[in-house]
Amino acid sequence: MSRLTAGAAARAAAGGGSRAAEQSTPGHSLGLSASSNADLIHAIERGLPFRSLSQLAETLGIDTGALAEAAGIPARALARRKAAHRFEPSESERLVRIGLVAESALRLFNGDTSEAAHWLISPRDAFEGQSPLDYCRTDLGAREVEDLIGRLEYGVFS
Repeated sequence: MSRLTAGAAARAAAGGGSRAAEQSTPGHSLGLSASSNADLIHAIERGLPFRSLSQLAETLGIDTGALAEAAGIPARALARRKAAHRFEPSESERLVRIGLVAESALRLFNGDTSEAAHWLISPRDAFEGQSPLDYCRTDLGAREVEDLIGRLEYGVFS
């Protein structure tokens, strides 16, 4: 089953990807208006609004369930958070982790959301056959994904 939403799959099949605007603020893929990492930390401590997950899913065209799974949020907890309109701080931190990696992937692909989403959900040898999104289940895994993105950006393939 594809993790891309129907809209993203249609864009990819048509050969076109939407271009996400380059943003310089952290957390923009989550719909946050943080102007600094300190603002992002405060948002995490308060708990992100549920719409942050929806915004990230819409930005990437990846199913919200797949993103929640990568953030370690079980389906039942996700339903409770949707009803409460807010995530717990620990869940928020994991969502921000995924959002920051997604923003790095978007930069790598010059804002092409279809290409970034496809790269994020496709298995990679560098991650033991797991997708970058799945590898982001841990902080260390997310650092490895960001490290690979950095190497790809600068043409360092070793």
